[in-house]
Amino acid sequence: MVQPDNQRLSVRRQCDLFQLCRSGYYYEPAPTSREDLALMRRIDRLWTRRPFFGSRQVTLALRNKGLVVNRKHVQRLMRVMGLEAMVPGPHTSQPHPEHPVYPYLLRNLSVTRPDQVWCADITYIQLSQGFSYLVAVMDWWSRAVLSWRLSNSLSEEFCLEALDEALRHHGSPEIFNTDQGSQFTADGWIARLRSAGIHVSMDGRGRCLDNVFVERLWRSLKYEEVFPGDYEGVAAARSGIDRWFSFYNFERPHRAHGGTPPMLMYRRQLGRFAA
Repeated sequence: MVQPDNQRLSVRRQCDLFQLCRSGYYYEPAPTSREDLALMRRIDRLWTRRPFFGSRQVTLALRNKGLVVNRKHVQRLMRVMGLEAMVPGPHTSQPHPEHPVYPYLLRNLSVTRPDQVWCADITYIQLSQGFSYLVAVMDWWSRAVLSWRLSNSLSEEFCLEALDEALRHHGSPEIFNTDQGSQFTADGWIARLRSAGIHVSMDGRGRCLDNVFVERLWRSLKYEEVFPGDYEGVAAARSGIDRWFSFYNFERPHRAHGGTPPMLMYRRQLGRFAA
C-alpha cells in the first residue's frame, strides 16, 4: 500500500492519505519464539483430535502430558491460531461489529446436487519456523475442493482470491455458507457473492455442525499431510498441500458417494469429464 520509494509523495503524506499511523507502518512484529511454536504444534494436534476442547480443556490436557502451561498463555496462542471450541459458549467467534450477519439457510435443506451449496473455512497450518493460514472453498454435495489459498496472515485478500478462482473455474452456487468470521462478513466478500446472485448463509454462533464437512476436510488434511509433512516454510507447505488436495479430489476414495473421489463425482454429475 505505502510505497517508500515514491518520488512524489513522502511516507508521511501517504500514511495521511491512507489514514495510517506512521508508527504502525514502521512497526515490525516480534517473531514467535521457538518455545511458543513448539507449544502451538502440540495445541494444534490436540485440538484437531478434540475440536470441542476450549482453552481450559486444552490447558488441562497439556498439563496431563507433563507440560507446565498457563491457561492465559494457551488462550493467547489459540487466538493467534484461530482455534476455539466447537461448542456453544462465551468464547465462540464474533463477527466484525460493523459487518452484517446473515441467517443460516441450510437447516432442513436437502442438498442433492453439485453447485447447490458451496462452503468455505480457514484453518491454521504449522511450519517449522512459523505458521500460516489456509482457506478452501468446497462443494457441499460432492465434497470437492474447488479452490484454496495459503497466507501468512488472516487478511481478507487471500479469501477473496480463493473465491474468485472458484467462481472463475466452476461457475457459481445457489447458496454459499461460511462461519461468521470477519473475512466472510466483510464488504468485499459479501459483494462478490451478491453480484453473482448467490444467497449468503452463515453458521449460527457456536454451531459446530453447520459447516461440518470442511471441519472433516481439515482433520484429514492435517493427519494425512500437514503433521507428517513438518514443513520448513510456506513454499514447502504450499507444495505439500497442493499434492494432497489433488490426491483428495481425484484419487482418495470418499464414503459420501460409495468411494468415488470428490472431484470425479462433482464433474460426473455436471457432465464435465477431465482427461
